[in-house]
Order: sequence, then C-alpha cells, then structure tokens
Amino acid sequence: MAARIRKGDTVVVIAGADKGRRGEVASVLPKDNRAVVEGINIARRHTKATRMGQGGIVEKAASVHLSNLMLIDPKSEKPTRVGFRVLDDGRKVRVAKVTGQVIEG
Repeated sequence: MAARIRKGDTVVVIAGADKGRRGEVASVLPKDNRAVVEGINIARRHTKATRMGQGGIVEKAASVHLSNLMLIDPKSEKPTRVGFRVLDDGRKVRVAKVTGQVIEG
C-alpha cells in the first residue's frame, strides 16, 4: 500500500487527546498503521535509579494511529486528504485533494 503519510511530513491530529495540535512525523510504522509525531501523545515512564544512571521521569513520544492524522498541505497550510496520480514520466506521486497540487517528498 502506498504511504499517504511519510517521515518528515507536517500533520495535524484530528481525533484524541491531542486533537488540533500539529507536529512533524518522526517515523512511520506501516505494519501497525501508526506514526510517531514529535510533541504529540507524550508518554511518561518512571524509571528506577540504577548503577548506570539516575532515575526519574522520562518523556517519550508514543505512536498515533494513522487514521487520527491528517496531512497539512505545504502550499495552502490547510489539512488535506491525500490522493495519488501517475505523472507522464511514470512516477506515482501524492496529490493534495484540497488544492490538487503534487506533494513533494
């Protein structure tokens, strides 16, 4: 399946506790249909002190399901659905449904 959301894309959360917040995709987990977005869905883990290091609360971005993310169109800065188009040279590219522009990257 072609990737509608890729690493480096700017997305907005459309459902859940972080609804309305924007962030950049740090990684995509295609087998799980999830993505890790910087600054979104922060999980806090309480770690015990060991000989190797100090204990404390460690914050880490947890993954978000792809259905809860919407791509931000780089041209119009609005959330958009993503479609695909095959260009004349044979390349399959992503297309923003709002503006119809090709999404590079």
